[in-house]
Amino acid sequence: MLPEKNISSYTADSIQVLEGLAAVRKRPAMYIGSTDVRGLHHLVYEVVDNSIDEAMAGHCDRIKVVLHLDNSVTVSDNGRGIPVDMHPKLGRPAVEVVMTKLHAGGKFGDGAYKVSGGLHGVGVSCVNALSEYLEVTIKRDGKRYFQRYERGAPVTDVTPQGDAEGHGTTVRFRPDEEIFETNQFIHETLQKRFRELAYLNSGLTIEFTDERSGQNDSFRYDGGLMEFVKDMNEGETAIHHMLYGKGEQDGVIVEFALQYNAGYKENVLTFANNIRTKEGGTHLVGFKTAFTRAINSYIKTADLPKKLKETVTGEDVREGQAAIISVKLPQPQFEGQTKTKLGNSEVVGIVSSLVYEKMTTFFEENPGDAKAIVEKIVDAARAREAARKARDLVRRKGALSDHSLPGKLADCQSKKPEESELFIVEGDSAGGSAKQGRDPKFQAILPLRGKILNVEKTRFDKMLGNKEIRALITAMGAGIGEDDLDLDKLRYHKIVIMTDADVDGAHIRTLLLTFFFRQYEEMITRGKLFIAQPPLFRVAKGKTERYITSESELHAYLLSRMASEITVTAPSGATLSGRELTAFLDSVSFLRAKTDEAGSYGISESLMLGLLDFEPKLSPDYFEETVSDEQLGPLFDHMAKRGFTCRTERQEDEIETRVFVVFEAADGGAVRLGVEFFNSKVYKQSYDAFAELKRTAGGFTFQVKSGENASVTVEGAFSLLRHVLDEGHRGFTIQRYKGLGEMNPEQLWETTMNPEKRTMLQVTIEDAMEADDIFQKLMGDKVEPRRAFIEQNALSVSELDI
Repeated sequence: MLPEKNISSYTADSIQVLEGLAAVRKRPAMYIGSTDVRGLHHLVYEVVDNSIDEAMAGHCDRIKVVLHLDNSVTVSDNGRGIPVDMHPKLGRPAVEVVMTKLHAGGKFGDGAYKVSGGLHGVGVSCVNALSEYLEVTIKRDGKRYFQRYERGAPVTDVTPQGDAEGHGTTVRFRPDEEIFETNQFIHETLQKRFRELAYLNSGLTIEFTDERSGQNDSFRYDGGLMEFVKDMNEGETAIHHMLYGKGEQDGVIVEFALQYNAGYKENVLTFANNIRTKEGGTHLVGFKTAFTRAINSYIKTADLPKKLKETVTGEDVREGQAAIISVKLPQPQFEGQTKTKLGNSEVVGIVSSLVYEKMTTFFEENPGDAKAIVEKIVDAARAREAARKARDLVRRKGALSDHSLPGKLADCQSKKPEESELFIVEGDSAGGSAKQGRDPKFQAILPLRGKILNVEKTRFDKMLGNKEIRALITAMGAGIGEDDLDLDKLRYHKIVIMTDADVDGAHIRTLLLTFFFRQYEEMITRGKLFIAQPPLFRVAKGKTERYITSESELHAYLLSRMASEITVTAPSGATLSGRELTAFLDSVSFLRAKTDEAGSYGISESLMLGLLDFEPKLSPDYFEETVSDEQLGPLFDHMAKRGFTCRTERQEDEIETRVFVVFEAADGGAVRLGVEFFNSKVYKQSYDAFAELKRTAGGFTFQVKSGENASVTVEGAFSLLRHVLDEGHRGFTIQRYKGLGEMNPEQLWETTMNPEKRTMLQVTIEDAMEADDIFQKLMGDKVEPRRAFIEQNALSVSELDI
């Protein structure tokens, strides 16, 4: 029984009503899925989808997206422009209603939009609520209008700004750092989405500019879905002409394109109102049903060789199939908030009838192509039968029982899966150390010889023919394949990948992850797969030794140990040693990392340090639209002493005037910074760190004394950091482990296998769609995506093992 006072205190006053957009700010994940990097990108998609809806309604053919240095985003289109006249019921301009009221928009009735990606009023108002600021500029009826909001609340009225040519809407917003765990957009994630949208809306141009890297993309695909499938098959050998169909029934528009290639992987993407439905849904069911029926009907009636007269299943048609199915419908029903599965039951019949009709016509008009498709599918049916026999062979050899385990498996004594662990190690050397170092009560060891097969490029039957993979399947005991897999029979509830800390080890780990993701995805979602974290370094000095797992941890350890042996005298007269020196050098390390981050935007170390050394702290307000070079004289004079010639540039369009500052170095290299840079985290955090270091030290010329040695002069904070690390390396014996076999069994147990001391990473799937794409890109047959990935990420490599 609750105390009386608690019952009586539950009154009407206890009921909170969150006005306006306060509910969105209070529980953002309810509206955008999460406040991590996925939720961050969702904000951009919501704004862009509004422009796409204008395009689908036939009023827009160009969308521009600009990602600024402070991670604000501008999205502009040449659509009709959000209405600015007064709302009849609310007495506020329509644009303000759309931006500040949930469930307010033009997509609920049947007038403004036939189809749309979502409930427009929910999306853009949520973006407004979760933004530090949002500015909307509208051109319509020959006039231009502007309104600004801060954290969802309007701070100006809808203000006319004179005459304007054309029409359209421009939205600029900056995600609120109080809400989001990160405010760093990922270029590739946005780029991929915009490319998809351009494919799905033929004739629409999407321009994407990333001012952080200077990268510009323009996507326009007049070939639409056919061009999409053609690009999916790039690097593969297509075995027939493109099969394409489009039709409309009961207000539902269905469009599909299909082309088989000579490979073995299925690549079928489905979309509903431009939203990618990773889990498929009713449109995919209709497509598969019609396709299989059309194939079987053709095989029965056509004049084909006897060897092709074979009944095929839905499973057989997948091999080598590249297809896009896109439906656009007035009232989409998505299963789940993330919109990954279409649920409209009426779509099955509509898609099925259209696809069957188009395929039957295609087969009649193109008998050569039809025969090539049938040969491919019948070949896949025979491979399926071979895979069934291979699976039966594995089953007979004991994959589904405890009686015939692989000879090289050192099993554990426990028969309780919940307390048993299986360590997958590379090679006999590491396997020997692991077998001797483990606790045999609950830890089993399975050594694998060499690199297992890349299952991303391999047929199922060939995969089952691989000796190492077969040993792994048998050891786990849960079977494999749709018919046989039963994770309740898994013999170990922790499957641990334990490979060497070198390139080969990373490659083997990647091959194993590919295998588990493709064949045992549910095992990962249940949290059964782990990656061991063996130490990279053994650091010893005298009788003291320590095992360290990363380069950054090694630096931190060396700095903390050396701080007690080194004394630093700063220009201010302050003497730094021990904890004070450690804290000072930690701040220098932070500034070093931020300066490197600025370097990825093309800002050199000397330019960055020059800007940080200028007072006052700069902000975009410092650079008004009318600012002149004379007004910026103090900044320009300051930078001139550091070898930079400076000037301002203006960029004007029909929406705004933007100010850029150009810094030209003595060697001729120039950097053009949008003033948004001075609102970015990298600048603001770096400035604060630099100012604190300067306040503590009074300057950056240091006298450094180590032990009995004479003091030395070190110029610059970063040089001081390097000097201390160099001293640390000289004072310690540092051994870098490249292989697990280099550790004796006791060391391997203490550092990597002992449950009380070890660190392990649990493998999770945060975004199944993204995971699927990355495995296709990096492990699939096509070379071009891997080359592009390497080129884009080459400069991010911190440790290159050659």
